[in-house]
Amino acid sequence: MNELHTPSEVFPARLRQARRLRALDQAALAARAGLPASSISHFEGGGRKPSFENLRRLATALEVSTDFLLGRVEEPEAQAQADPLYRHVQNLSAADRELAQAFLQLLAARRQAAAPEP
Repeated sequence: MNELHTPSEVFPARLRQARRLRALDQAALAARAGLPASSISHFEGGGRKPSFENLRRLATALEVSTDFLLGRVEEPEAQAQADPLYRHVQNLSAADRELAQAFLQLLAARRQAAAPEP
């Protein structure tokens, strides 16, 4: 965590890092999280701290863990460490993540359709 020690100090930088990782501007993140764009600006500037509900919304919209946003873990996603399939997922933009998710759903549906009936 370098010189930053508390979640209040880490959160603005991690939020900005995750937003940029997903290639979202503040307005796009706000729309995905169901928050006003001014809230994202205040959070990233350190002027305001999110409620627990808004922290959850931000983590969900960015597809990262709340632990990452609070500085408790270094990797944005726990599954990236657990499964080789997800090794590079953390580096994808939001649009690319949606495309990858759709592709994985297509593969799962194809396998299910090909499965023999009992």
